[in-house]
Amino acid sequence: MNLREAFLGMIKAMPGGWDAMAGALGVKRESLENRIYERKGQDLGVHTALQMQEFARTKQFAEAVAAVSGGTFVKLPSVDDIANEAITDKFHEIFEKLGVLSAEFRVATKDGEINSREKAVLNRIVDDIHQTLDVLRALSFKVYCHETAAAKKGGTHGS
Repeated sequence: MNLREAFLGMIKAMPGGWDAMAGALGVKRESLENRIYERKGQDLGVHTALQMQEFARTKQFAEAVAAVSGGTFVKLPSVDDIANEAITDKFHEIFEKLGVLSAEFRVATKDGEINSREKAVLNRIVDDIHQTLDVLRALSFKVYCHETAAAKKGGTHGS
């Protein structure tokens, strides 16, 4: 998803669409359209994009920024919802996905070549494993890293 697709998706997700989003942002619809489509030298700033995301109750802007940066957006649960079992479950999930990757790799390389379909399957599995690892790391740090007040204000981040 690119940024414009995210902007259009957030507008679509907003009850009332273009007119409602423009009203919520305090601009005219034409002004919003000019920003979205980068007409008349206008563009959409980060602050406005974040407001749109909040109004639309989506994470599409965050997902698009992550995608154009070569990454994946991962929404994390709040610390209150995390139990040690959730972290353990993530470890099991990673092992299961590694098994799937191993099996798919074996099938894909059986003929000595990975075709485009097989490559897409392997990439999807690896991306999913990376996302699960990111969640595991974030959950572990949220639960078990007890930073000092000084560190939270701008010092180290537990690395």
